[in-house]
Amino acid sequence: MAITASRRCHPWPGYVLGFALGGFFDGILLHQILQWHHLLSAINGDDIRFQVAADGYFHALMYVIAAMGLWMLWASGRNPVGMSGRLLLAGILIGFGVWHIVDAVLSHWLLGIHRIRMDSSSPLFWDLLWLGLFGLVPVILGWIMRGSTGDGSGAVRSPNQARTLVSLLIFGMGAMGIWPLRGDEFTTVMFLPGTGQEYAIKSLASVDAQMVWMDGSGEIAVVTLPDGQSGWKLFWHGAILVTGAGLPAGCLNNLRT
Repeated sequence: MAITASRRCHPWPGYVLGFALGGFFDGILLHQILQWHHLLSAINGDDIRFQVAADGYFHALMYVIAAMGLWMLWASGRNPVGMSGRLLLAGILIGFGVWHIVDAVLSHWLLGIHRIRMDSSSPLFWDLLWLGLFGLVPVILGWIMRGSTGDGSGAVRSPNQARTLVSLLIFGMGAMGIWPLRGDEFTTVMFLPGTGQEYAIKSLASVDAQMVWMDGSGEIAVVTLPDGQSGWKLFWHGAILVTGAGLPAGCLNNLRT
């Protein structure tokens, strides 16, 4: 009876949250840590301001999708049928894989806005490798888990416990995308149009930032912040985006494409 009831509860919250996690994973790993591409690396790649803005809109969209998924997750708690931890995890795996399938088909091949490795001589190899590992494999595992028999809960037996753990995971991934980068990490700063180099340099000096690169207009700079220093103060000096400083900018570190 418990198994039948669990299957009557469609895991849409898991699908949506898994899709958002796929976007966070892509942005944090490929845009920030590995720095393999921007969202729109194949379009107007020399315009750094354009690339920064596009990445920011992408990450903002992932936050909206994650918020929708969290609302659906907690709303499902009022369903008398309920949703087991196993079914929720299966939905997350499927949603995570679907994100990478959609990204590969739409972004890599149909629209051609970027590839997994923009600097590779064999971009199709990396596209197919990423599609298999992070697209097809999670979908297959989620589908198997969704149809498997058992007590309907797997390792997480309490639906409330499952919802709490998933919510913490989403908040954790979101925080990684906006957490202030410090020390030797690069931080990208965008100032208001017309700010000028002189004012931008003074603003960066106010937080002891070390200049790595600045464009001719002074509107975009790449810096490193000393240990223990945050870029929050830059918002008081004309900055409109600071990598990881709390706005949904995200994915702003790749300036090598």
